[in-house]
Parts: sequence; C-alpha cells; structure tokens
Amino acid sequence: MVPSIVIIVDIKCIMINKKILISIVGPTAIGKTALSIKLAQHFNTEIISADSRQFYKEMSIGTAVPFKEELNAAPHHFIQNKSIEDYYNVGDFERDAISELKQLHKKNPIAIMVGGSGLYVKAVTKGLDYFPAVDDEIRTQLNEELENNGLTKLQNKLKDLDSETYNTIAIDNPQRVIRALEICIGTGKPYSSFLTNPEKNREFKTISIGLNAERSIIYDRINQRVDLMMDNGLLDEVKSLIPYKHLNALNTVGYKELFKYFEGDWTLNFAISEIKKNTRRFAKRQLTWFRKDETIEWFDFKTDFKDIVTYINSQIN
Repeated sequence: MVPSIVIIVDIKCIMINKKILISIVGPTAIGKTALSIKLAQHFNTEIISADSRQFYKEMSIGTAVPFKEELNAAPHHFIQNKSIEDYYNVGDFERDAISELKQLHKKNPIAIMVGGSGLYVKAVTKGLDYFPAVDDEIRTQLNEELENNGLTKLQNKLKDLDSETYNTIAIDNPQRVIRALEICIGTGKPYSSFLTNPEKNREFKTISIGLNAERSIIYDRINQRVDLMMDNGLLDEVKSLIPYKHLNALNTVGYKELFKYFEGDWTLNFAISEIKKNTRRFAKRQLTWFRKDETIEWFDFKTDFKDIVTYINSQIN
C-alpha cells in the first residue's frame, strides 16, 4: 500500500506545477457535453464552453444548450452569457476565455474546455492568426451583395477563390463568409493561406481529446437530436425570435429553416428535413477542421471513461 500512496502524492505534486487545459472536440451530437461533465467532476474543476452558438441567452433548444441538470452537475462558463443583439466575435472570446482560464487555474491546475466551434477552440489553445488590413469598402460591397442577391452567390464566390476555406468554415454564417471573402479580395490571396502563423505561447498545456464515430452513427444521432429539439419546443422558440431574424446570430442551422416555414416558403416537414441535412453538413465540416490538428487524440464515442482518464493522466505526467 505504501508505494501506491507515494505514487498518488507524486502525481498531485506534478499536477500542481502544471496548468492544464483539457479540450474536448468533435462533431455535433457526439457526446462532448457528457464527457466534459464527467471530466469536470473527476478533476473537481470547471468547464469553459467554446460553442459559439451557445453564448446567446435567447437561443437554448436549437443550440443544444446543456440541460439544467447538466449545468448544475459542474460549473460552466460562456453559456447564455450574451444577447443576440450583442456584437461578440472570436477575438472577444479569445480575450475573455484566456482571462477566465487564469482565474480558474488559480483554484485548480486543471480546467476543461468543450465545443465544436473549431475557430473558437483554436483561438484559446493556439491563438488567432494574423490577417492584413483590407479596405472597409470591400466589406460594405459584400454586405450589399448579401442583401441584394442572398448568401448563395457569396458562398459560390468563396468556393471559387478559396475552396479550402469553403469546405471548413461555417458556410451558412454570412459573417464568416464575408470575412473570408474580404481577405481573398483585399489581398489577392486565399484566406486559408494566412492560417499558418506561429502558435501563441500559452501559460497552460493543452490536452486535446476528440470524440468520433462512424458517419452513419453520427448522422443518426443528429437526426434523433433534431427530433428531440422539436419535441422540446424548438418551433415555439423560433417563433418567439421572428422579430430578430435579421440578426446574424439567428442566421444559423435550426433557426433559419424554421423561419422559412413561418414565412410560408416551406412546409414544416421539409424545414425539419433541412435542419437535419444542414446539421449533417455542419458535422462534416467540423471533422474536416479538427482532423487537421495532429495534437488531437481521437476516441470512439463509446470509449470507456477510465481509458480516457488514463490517457489524460499520461499526458499530464
């Protein structure tokens, strides 16, 4: 018994001298929230959400905000802390999340981050890339094109100028599409060519855990989640947000499709099928993004929790 006690003490001493961020990533509906809560309870620590859709307090069901019981199971940060009328971008999140992590690490050397928004995860773990300044008039013109001709034409333009970015960003998000296009047009180079800056030095070590499954399983879980959202009142949630549908935060999967239903353009069944289809496409883009990161250790979503903890401990030590 004595040797095992000595080992435990040594591990704790090592952990105290290191600041650790356990980052949990993967496609939507794969089980990231459940794993993050288990890890937070295991290490007696807190969770930072890097899901950019869950920042907004008016959006709950359609963004799969953790249930009340889940939020109570471990302290969470950056969930429903903003209004859809607030302007909040990835740079703001990087600043706020790093500041929050400094406070969390004063209480516990280990913190958890979970989310499927790849750019937001990267902002915290590696820092944002540098992009040269471009003429503001380009953004103005692109916004006018969006208003006059719709998002599809801008998406096609990005596909022609930078297919790599087209296949990895949230292509249904007008703000992301316009940001990529203004860099392409303003510099004459692909947006993706600027995603090569050296990583920022962080005061913590990141241990990245990825959850995955066969594509058919992911798609089936997505379909089930959408059905559950509808059962839980997504239609009423979207209806209450109709006066704000022009806001960028609401131009997202699960909301824009049901706005089409309320506008009389689509039947309800077709709108639901489009939510499922667009969510599947989103999951595919998430995996494309995360698979570029060779530091992520991938686990099947059914992996025993003890095996994941064993891997994390091996990386801490």
